Amino acid sequence: MGNSIYEKAFIQINGLKQGMFIESSNKNNPVLLYLHGGPGFPVYGLSKKYPTYLEEHFIVCWWEQRGAGLSYSKNINPSDLTVENIVSDTIEVTNYLRERFNQEKIYLIGQSWGTLIGLYTVKERPDLFHAYIAAAQMVNQLESEKIAYNYMLEQYRKMNNKNMVRKLEKNNILSLDVVPMKYAEFRDKPMHELGIGSMHSMKSVVSGIFFPIMLNNAYTFSERINIWRAKSFYLNKTDLWEVMSQTIISEKILSLDLPIYFIHGIHDYTVNYSLAKEYYQLLESPLKGFYTFYNSAHSPNFEEPEKFNKILFEDVLRGNNSNSDKI
Repeated sequence: MGNSIYEKAFIQINGLKQGMFIESSNKNNPVLLYLHGGPGFPVYGLSKKYPTYLEEHFIVCWWEQRGAGLSYSKNINPSDLTVENIVSDTIEVTNYLRERFNQEKIYLIGQSWGTLIGLYTVKERPDLFHAYIAAAQMVNQLESEKIAYNYMLEQYRKMNNKNMVRKLEKNNILSLDVVPMKYAEFRDKPMHELGIGSMHSMKSVVSGIFFPIMLNNAYTFSERINIWRAKSFYLNKTDLWEVMSQTIISEKILSLDLPIYFIHGIHDYTVNYSLAKEYYQLLESPLKGFYTFYNSAHSPNFEEPEKFNKILFEDVLRGNNSNSDKI
């Protein structure tokens, strides 16, 4: 209690008021900055129902990116929500944490959309970080969506679910160069039914995500509503979904000057597991590790927290890869 920290903070980052939760069992722990996915969808609201226990080894900063969650404002300009600005914000938040906790470097973790931001950040400023951890590393999201589409169609045909087969065939994306937002919203239900969405064992977004967030008292009621307002704003008022789905990260970044750790659920078709593994093998780094989570889909940190923490404690904090898959 006496040496622990828990707070909801609001600071100015690049001229915008942005919010974050900071928590740790020990103020002397190393700092870990968590980059959430979406785009525009923070996940701290899930951390009570699905505890990560990261605060036992780190000072965890659950920053909610510009325009998202605690950082939402009805006055936000859609043109300000760009990859470049969010990367710049990430660097500013990093420097805030370094100065506040008097640490020369911190650890950076990205999940889903956060891995795109994370990779650009550590490529630009590797000197600020001990290591980069990717949970569900994005590589080529357009290809990932097409792989997932084929998988879902195959599974529902095997199940003889003619209704869902018709819906999938009506929403065929295989010939498209950009995945439309309408399809992204449609595919959530079948992905979760098949256990290849947010979590392998979570079949309903309502009970698995919506209710845990709305019951999390770390947020005021209006802040909980803003989480959903922000998510809608990101997806419908900005072009970040299109940017994300058209980015082929393996054509942009092939080397990093710091240790990297890829953690991926084998059932993840939101961000394809095989594509991440292929990219990992191409990526050059002074130290790297790849870790397969066999009971997880898109959220290994929430689905298998004990294994996740074992990797961070035994490998990431000690600067080795002893628990890594043998690739």
